[in-house]
Amino acid sequence: MWMVRVERTLGAVAARSHRRPTLALLLAVVLAAVGGLFARNLSLNANLVDLLPRSFESVRDLHTLEQRFGALGWVAVVGEGGDTESLKRFADDLAPKLEALPGIRFVEAKRPNAFFRDRALYFLSEEDLREVHRRLEARIAWERKQANPLYVDLVGEEPPSLDFSDLERKYSGGAGHRLSSNGGDYYLDPIARRVVLLAKPDTTSADLGYSRRLIDEVREVLDAQDLSKYGPGFQVDITGTFQKKIDQQAQIARDIAVSSAVALGLMLLYLLFHFRGALAVGLVLTPVAVGLAWTYGLVALVYGQVNLLTGFLGAILGGLGIEHGIHLLGRYLHLRGEGASSEQATRESFVHTGGAALVSALVAALTFFVLGTSRFRAFREFGVIAGVGMVVLVAAYVLVLPALLGLTSRWGWRPRRSATTPPQAPMGHILVRRRIVLTTVSAVLLFGLFTQVTRVRFDYDFRSLEDQGLPSFVLDREVNRIIGYSQTPVVVLTDTPEQERKVAHALQEAQHERGEDSTIDFVASLSSLVPPAQREKQALLQDLARLLETVPEGRLSPEQREQLAELRREVRARPFTQADLPPSVRQQFQSRQGNPGGFVMVYPSVSLSDGQAVRALAREVRGVRLPTGERGAVAGEALVLADILDMVTREGPRILGGATLAVLLAMWATLGGLRMALLCLTPTVVSVLALLGLMPLLGVEFNYLNILVVPVLIGTTVDAGVHLLTRLAAPGSDFVAVYSETGRAICGGLLTSAVGFGALFLADHPGLNSIGALANLGFATNLLIMLVAFPALLLMLSERRMRRRRARRTKEKAPTVAGPPGSKPAPHVS
Repeated sequence: MWMVRVERTLGAVAARSHRRPTLALLLAVVLAAVGGLFARNLSLNANLVDLLPRSFESVRDLHTLEQRFGALGWVAVVGEGGDTESLKRFADDLAPKLEALPGIRFVEAKRPNAFFRDRALYFLSEEDLREVHRRLEARIAWERKQANPLYVDLVGEEPPSLDFSDLERKYSGGAGHRLSSNGGDYYLDPIARRVVLLAKPDTTSADLGYSRRLIDEVREVLDAQDLSKYGPGFQVDITGTFQKKIDQQAQIARDIAVSSAVALGLMLLYLLFHFRGALAVGLVLTPVAVGLAWTYGLVALVYGQVNLLTGFLGAILGGLGIEHGIHLLGRYLHLRGEGASSEQATRESFVHTGGAALVSALVAALTFFVLGTSRFRAFREFGVIAGVGMVVLVAAYVLVLPALLGLTSRWGWRPRRSATTPPQAPMGHILVRRRIVLTTVSAVLLFGLFTQVTRVRFDYDFRSLEDQGLPSFVLDREVNRIIGYSQTPVVVLTDTPEQERKVAHALQEAQHERGEDSTIDFVASLSSLVPPAQREKQALLQDLARLLETVPEGRLSPEQREQLAELRREVRARPFTQADLPPSVRQQFQSRQGNPGGFVMVYPSVSLSDGQAVRALAREVRGVRLPTGERGAVAGEALVLADILDMVTREGPRILGGATLAVLLAMWATLGGLRMALLCLTPTVVSVLALLGLMPLLGVEFNYLNILVVPVLIGTTVDAGVHLLTRLAAPGSDFVAVYSETGRAICGGLLTSAVGFGALFLADHPGLNSIGALANLGFATNLLIMLVAFPALLLMLSERRMRRRRARRTKEKAPTVAGPPGSKPAPHVS
């Protein structure tokens, strides 16, 4: 069998490293130094857009938008703590200073309220302008009748209404109205005592180096201001897309540093407890450190950076790698305790335990490589790096651990007897005596959990991808509230003014057809901000002006007089063009080259953290076609988020099924039989199903990141079954002795793996935190099944098989012998 040859080769290589430790360690150190040299330039990229392939439409469209339009987001400067006049003065003072920065295209400090309010009647249709004329004419006629001393109202005629609220509602969703209808002329909240200035950068926030430089320049401007003149306690802060990206990047980098340090500390403590000696801890950790240096050197060569998930792979691979060391060194110590020489113990450990470690590493790597087929970059890179890392760690153990053992044996180190002969586990005797009860209880509990699997839910909240509790995220929501609409619209790119008008009209029609079910708040474009047929409407407004001059004011209420004065001001407005629009409005629809138009902005009415709503928004906007019938380029982070959700939900079943099948086939090939492979895979499958049953009971849900835990658990927990069954299958094995030694190693391996993933549990980032929590729950479930339910089941199956064998042998060896009449058959004696 080829696996036997592989095991012998492992033993031979390990024995050679043991005999020539200097050469092996020199090679390992040189490769680790080279890997570390490459890895020092690794950077972290936490940008969500970069998690999708560049071939995706949403990614291509977003890059096209950034080339034509520049940055999608804003740098939002918030001043707070002053009275209303001080806040306005602060906005007026700061706006030109921000606009003077080289990376800022323009600054929006005021709403275009007055401009659109004075020209509001031009946005009405000609028919509705005539309706305004008709209502005014009817009211004037009624007022004249009432003013006639000879007129007697015999029926109590009600005055014709001057209520135009129906027309206001009809046009309240228009771009001009929505851009200017929230509050006063400034982006100001007098109750919260806050004012907002929106600075539009020239380059996308995906360039973190540029973002940091820009934010630093803005902070320098703010630090140079004398804030005391705006009132005691006046302070400023920054939020918006650029600040949020920087804060999220810093948070993840901080999470990686803290979580990895804590994980290393916990692993050290456990290894000290497990082996009761500092030297043994060094023997286990040194190959892991060397393997990680090799792995991250390869990562630097291939990718050059780590993403949201792969940044934590050091802690995760460390935990998984230590598991091999626990099994290998534990077997070595056991053999030394039985009197074997150091080289013999090394060779034997790597022949059998090393073979099992190789099988488990290859199976785990194969599972990770299946995850690496995902088009979701976070999953793909995680799978590829983890898969390569698992193989590299085994190679590091084969090269480094035997060499270290060879050196220590030459220096006279002999393991303490307590380390070589651990006491027998009391649980082993309990399992032998109570196997039926434990199997029955386990089966009942597992069946109960299996009935809950259908209740597992997926959390569609995109907040699992970002920490909404960061100060800049909290302040950003306040800015959105003050502005009155989202800062992150979806943008449809067009090529001509005619296309722009038709796309904007089609989107507005789609919004009206869907009514309250629409995910669109309002649509804005240059064409929608400059209404058509203004000359014709001006003639109607002149008629209205003449009519308004004849309105008697004596019987009007104060509110009606105010409304009449506003109408008289609005009818005097002259037609306007795009060039007449306020600069703060016009600049929002200009390209980086200064060309006007080509953008239709779709402001969402739904929260961009609601995954289902974002998918509906993407469908609604993408459903609108250009006049040519082609799909227009629709760009925005909302579209990227929708594609991430579609990809994860579409690829999940394929990856899960592929991982399970790959593990089964790999173990079938390496273990030499389907029955053995199925037995090794059984505790993993059962523990995953039990985990799915536990999730709804504990209120845990899948999200866009932690769903990768399921295939990871399949690949990383199967080795426990491999180690246990291969040892039990050895001739003359004693269950209690094997359970005491292997069970202890299984427990240690799963605990260190849990610590590796548990590092994510310490992360402040909600998505990463959920990965750590779910992985630890999965490892705990697998540990209970491996140490209790599965061994009890194996004992019952073994006892049943032995009874069948005894019955078969008895039947074969004790045939009935015919005797004299009335005599009894004699038993066959072997």
